[in-house]
Amino acid sequence: MSDIKNKIINGIIKREGGYVDDSRDSGGKTCYGITEKVAREHGFVGHMSDLPKKKAFDIYASEYWHSVRADDLEKVSGQIAEEVVDTAVNMGPTTAGVFLQRSLNALTENELVIDGMIGNKTIKALNDYIVRREDDKVILKALNCLQGSAYIELTERRKKDKAFIYGWLMHRIALD
Repeated sequence: MSDIKNKIINGIIKREGGYVDDSRDSGGKTCYGITEKVAREHGFVGHMSDLPKKKAFDIYASEYWHSVRADDLEKVSGQIAEEVVDTAVNMGPTTAGVFLQRSLNALTENELVIDGMIGNKTIKALNDYIVRREDDKVILKALNCLQGSAYIELTERRKKDKAFIYGWLMHRIALD
């Protein structure tokens, strides 16, 4: 396992915190940010407050790290891998892929199909962008802008999510 993968997933677990049962949260009961539904899909049968941290790590690896090809993203940019995985955790792997593809299309001459599936063409486009620009800061800003905008749109559609918008923007969006 890569040090970056370990750092990223453990950082997410730390940010997400322990057991939470907030009636306003659409995800319901969570532990380390893992919803009860996802934990059950991965064979966990106990009370959510008893979810082992190791089980949460394994779920993050299979559901959110591998689904966005973070091993391949990491080879291009550890920061991009971290941002895409974090977005996948909080908004779903497809949305994370869409944000990456939209950003690459906006910042390059590429015309990637916006399907949310991070495949070889998306990885190549990211690599070409990083080689050309010699920097990943602008694409990171683009990814964060899309994520922040999506949070605001979510609170406009679902007023109950206003309880969470401050934390999402504070802990999930970084523009420096």
